Amino acid sequence: MESCCRVFNAETGDVEEVISFISSLSSCLSERKRQYLDLAVEEIFVNICLYAYEMPPGTVMVAFEELDDSVSVEFQDDGLPFDPLAQAEPDLTLAMEDRSGGGLGILLTRRVMDEVHYNRKDGKNSLKIVVRK
Repeated sequence: MESCCRVFNAETGDVEEVISFISSLSSCLSERKRQYLDLAVEEIFVNICLYAYEMPPGTVMVAFEELDDSVSVEFQDDGLPFDPLAQAEPDLTLAMEDRSGGGLGILLTRRVMDEVHYNRKDGKNSLKIVVRK
């Protein structure tokens, strides 16, 4: 079992460094699951960078944990309160021009991860994704 965390600037230019950090720790996953994890990590990190802070840049703590049957990645920021899981899923039956913007990243994350959890505590947003081995 392994766990590790790092703090990154909440800047989109750091996304490759975040993905590299997680990829270096997730070798226990199949190639497909690693690709899904990388995709979800990118979506979440970029959204935090773009929307969490009124006065950017802030920071994002990214924690990786490997358990016997799964791995998890937790993102923690002290930006604006926002629960992405409370948002309505976009209606994919509508034509692109008839849809309101946003929501596809969290929908994608929910579909490729086995679990997604959000909470806000002590002024911090925490979003945790879990993928089973």
